[in-house]
Amino acid sequence: MSEELKTGETAVRHHKNRHLYERFEGLLGVLMVAAIVVLAIGLIYGVVTTGDSTPAWMR
Repeated sequence: MSEELKTGETAVRHHKNRHLYERFEGLLGVLMVAAIVVLAIGLIYGVVTTGDSTPAWMR
């Protein structure tokens, strides 16, 4: 800035626009782990309810 700041004033720095990935960067890892857990629970549920881990089309 060419003008000096007076006492009590602060310089405002504008943030650059971030991409969608950068906004949710911290949340993305949590979502990936949650998706893996949900898929694992579904796999275990399918094996337990059918009583056989071999798919019907492979028998």
